[in-house]
Amino acid sequence: MPNLTLAVPADLHRRMKRHPEVKWSEVIRRVLAEKIRDLELMDRLSARSELTREDVADLDHVLKEAVLWRYRGGAGG
Repeated sequence: MPNLTLAVPADLHRRMKRHPEVKWSEVIRRVLAEKIRDLELMDRLSARSELTREDVADLDHVLKEAVLWRYRGGAGG
């Protein structure tokens, strides 16, 4: 199995050392595997999309505005 070197902030490392019972390399492997699965799913979902980057940016803006409106009490809140 290939090795991967990972740099973490000193504070995080200190906090990790408080839990020697945790196999941190296994935790990182699982997180990486989950992220890869998510990215591969996004690749499959977007493979046949006809949306342009501009379309996606426009949708992103509309959705963020709607969420902001909702959480500021705009929908009966």
